[in-house]
Amino acid sequence: MHAKRQGRAFWHWYAEDDTPEERKLIVKLDLLIVPYAVVAYWIKYIDQSNLNNAYVSGLKEDLNFQSNQLVNLNAMYTAGAVIGQLPFTFIFPMFPMNYTIPALEAGWGIFTLLQYRAQGYAELMAYRFLVGIFEAAFFPGVHFVLGAWYRGDELGRRGGVFYVGQMLGTLTAGLIQSGATSNLDGVRGLAGWRWMFIISALMTIPVAIAGVFIWPGTPAKPNKLVLTDQELALAIKRLKETKSDTTEEVKLGKWQLLRKIAMDSRIYILTAWAILFWNSGSTSSGAYLLWLKSLGRFSTPEVNQLGTTAPALGILYVLFVNFSSDLLWGPTGAIAFAHVWNFTAMTILAIWKVPESAKWFALNSSYIQVAMSSVLYGWANDMLRHNAAERSIVIVFMNLIAQSTTAWTSVLVFPTVEAPRFLKGFTFCAANSFVLIFFTYFVVRPYSKALERKLESDTDSEVSAPEFQESGSGKSVERDSKSGTIVKEATV
Repeated sequence: MHAKRQGRAFWHWYAEDDTPEERKLIVKLDLLIVPYAVVAYWIKYIDQSNLNNAYVSGLKEDLNFQSNQLVNLNAMYTAGAVIGQLPFTFIFPMFPMNYTIPALEAGWGIFTLLQYRAQGYAELMAYRFLVGIFEAAFFPGVHFVLGAWYRGDELGRRGGVFYVGQMLGTLTAGLIQSGATSNLDGVRGLAGWRWMFIISALMTIPVAIAGVFIWPGTPAKPNKLVLTDQELALAIKRLKETKSDTTEEVKLGKWQLLRKIAMDSRIYILTAWAILFWNSGSTSSGAYLLWLKSLGRFSTPEVNQLGTTAPALGILYVLFVNFSSDLLWGPTGAIAFAHVWNFTAMTILAIWKVPESAKWFALNSSYIQVAMSSVLYGWANDMLRHNAAERSIVIVFMNLIAQSTTAWTSVLVFPTVEAPRFLKGFTFCAANSFVLIFFTYFVVRPYSKALERKLESDTDSEVSAPEFQESGSGKSVERDSKSGTIVKEATV
């Protein structure tokens, strides 16, 4: 990761050598990028997680769901999310992101709304697939934009604050469903769970429209409504200091570029790393909500309200893990911290025959697993910063392949009929966490250091920037700063 993190106190937002102009730019970028990303991700996760809340709030009974239909619906969403990412490997560098991201958000808002009218399993499956299609590129798209504006030592904190949106979305979905069940059930002849989808959609569309005007795009395709030419020039200058590609130009033909990426070990290491991460968590299974319902001592609104405790704690986990990555112990330590905790929680749940208080602890620890997501993707962004086209393809590809594995692993290890025990699922997650820690320490970290050494070696081998010195003869002498050879002389 970028060297400017070294020696910085944990309360310092900037590097010591950031100029006043750079600090003003950083604050402006933070205000343009991060709040919108948080709000959009918050909305996305309401629209993604509301199915689990609706399921325990009457959808199961109204649509006569049987067997594993809940996990199959989640798998269909994942299938859409995987397929939807494919075209964006090339679209990200080609189109302004202040249009791309809001257009996707409007699309998933429309199909979220249509879910309120579902009359059966097949119809709901189709809507979930289409929601997945439109939500597919949002997460890698935001990380593509973050990587386009920020240095490696700045990504963790911004990515961490962005990721808070996921916890807020899951938390809010529970509160919205609780309110809809209590206050809207039967209004205009609609069940409370149907109102959940209507409310979610009404929140989504305005955010999509706002994104066109707020989202800054990327340095190569900026939103000139919010950034001046001087600010763009400064942003590009500071990124070039880290050898980042700010042009987003596709320098090779499509097939040449793909062949080049396929011959690079980075895509395989980063994809394997992401697969371990995506398969180490249990949040998508709805295990916490299903366990609360199985206790039989809480009403439907109470189940939805209690279900918000895990994502609420997740906000604290995310902020601590991501800020500590940038400012304290680096990405390796942050990932290890999160997944030692996750391994412990998943092991408790796999054992299952433990005091109820231990289950409360373990299920409320479920979001520690995803807390380091922005650390992982931020680190990957930093390792890929030297070519924007390659970065776009690899970030989307690693996310696509990793997420696609969960479409079938979730069906195998989290079948709804085994809820809330999920012995296979919790054991599988614990194993992935364990391997992820070792993979980070013994594969990713040494590989990242080797990449940095190679970059430094390549930089040192080039002719350094010339420097001007005064000669005693009244001439300006331009010398190569490494060899001292005179390249140009001029009279002053």
